[in-house]
Amino acid sequence: MENQNNTIWWKNGYVWLILAGPASVVIASFVTYYLAVTRPDAVIDNYYQKGIEINKTTNEERDPMAPATQARNNAQTGIKPKSY
Repeated sequence: MENQNNTIWWKNGYVWLILAGPASVVIASFVTYYLAVTRPDAVIDNYYQKGIEINKTTNEERDPMAPATQARNNAQTGIKPKSY
């Protein structure tokens, strides 16, 4: 018990090493909050109509008669195969 080092906790370097991680996360969260509040994302005007027009142009470019081995999986692309 006599060899115990009775120093004040804030003078120990390991304490500051342990506290630096959570402190940096708290500071980073405030910086992120500030950036989110001061720089909002731009809203796209009429995004639904633009999406429909994009789908129309991509559907016109696709060949509905492409063989199944060369075409993409219809379940993933949303192409409805023609019934013959």
